[in-house]
Amino acid sequence: MLLQQLGKVQGRVDLPDKRESVLIQPAGREWRFFHEVVLNVFGIAAILGMVALLGVFYWFRGPIRIEAGRSGLTILRFDAIERFVHWLAGTTFVILGLTGLNFTYGKKVLLPLIGPKAFSAFSEACKYAHNFLSFPFVLGVIGMLLLWGKDNLPTAVDIKWLKEGGGFVGSKHPPAWRFNAGQKLLFWGVVFATILVAVPGYTLIFPFYVASIGGMQIAEMIHGLGAMLFIAAIIAHVYIATLGMEGGIDAMAGGKVDLNWAKQHHSLWVEQELHGKAPAGKPNGAVVPAE
Repeated sequence: MLLQQLGKVQGRVDLPDKRESVLIQPAGREWRFFHEVVLNVFGIAAILGMVALLGVFYWFRGPIRIEAGRSGLTILRFDAIERFVHWLAGTTFVILGLTGLNFTYGKKVLLPLIGPKAFSAFSEACKYAHNFLSFPFVLGVIGMLLLWGKDNLPTAVDIKWLKEGGGFVGSKHPPAWRFNAGQKLLFWGVVFATILVAVPGYTLIFPFYVASIGGMQIAEMIHGLGAMLFIAAIIAHVYIATLGMEGGIDAMAGGKVDLNWAKQHHSLWVEQELHGKAPAGKPNGAVVPAE
């Protein structure tokens, strides 16, 4: 009981809700400093730092080209269900990220531009979108875990891929299965980051069910820091799939990739699809002319 009273200035009230007896919570000042200052600086450093790093990398490395050129033949990489689950998580994440950034920077960036009334209405819409779209986002990540979890388990090939720079450093393109070591690191990073932001996030959506004011303040800190790192990591993922690699977006755009692209980046997987044993219920990857 003594420990529970620490960090509070509390009196006695006749109101039904006894929480009203807490007159001052000094720890709230620390939380406000975190939310207004620390998180702001951390988010700018993480997100703009990642953008700057990718810009420098692009300046020196440029996009990774298909060295043999497009072959005119394609191979199926992701079916319709896999693409749906990926885009379910992807599109909801973009909205969650933008609405979350509004909570952190909106008062400084948007409020002076659009005024209090419009900002209030916009922020209220952001609140509902952020809360409700968290559920399909988590379902999307769970779907990816069920579909791709076994393909993202580490193998000895991943060590060689990392040692040779994965084709990003130097000119070598080390062999890889369906997912290379970089993609596996991103995959498990997404799974862990989803847990890191979703658990404290739901603590905030359903206040006082599992945590007190102090617990929710800690949850908001974890949620905010984790989300900023999450956004920075996904920016790198988007860069690699678009500007950073020729043909990278094809896999999720239409499901099929150029055969030369597949051989260059996932040679072991191509051999398995064309000549090895196909997974149960799926035919070996058929090579077809590109449309």
